[in-house]
Amino acid sequence: MFGWLKHAFAVDPPGPATPSELERGLIERLVEELVRRRLTTPAVMMLECSRPLNYIGSQAMTFFGPIAELIFPRAEYRAVAAFLERRGSIEYICQRLEAKDAELSRRRDG
Repeated sequence: MFGWLKHAFAVDPPGPATPSELERGLIERLVEELVRRRLTTPAVMMLECSRPLNYIGSQAMTFFGPIAELIFPRAEYRAVAAFLERRGSIEYICQRLEAKDAELSRRRDG
């Protein structure tokens, strides 16, 4: 009888979110660009500070979608907004930033 209520308060499991192939590609492009410009630390700080608001930010992206889709490809913009709705999305992006930055540092030093 109350089967619909069973999942009313369900949340994503803890830990980083698992992106789809499209989302993974978009995040990798973003991460590579940030690391190339040596913006890893400011990006991680900004993401960590905005972690409690990532769902609201994704909803703002959805709201501004019709305007932003004039500049950005529609499918990619919507994929990023959908990814940011998930609880572990910020953690995933931060982990990818730190891993890519460490990889770049090893290449420079090695």
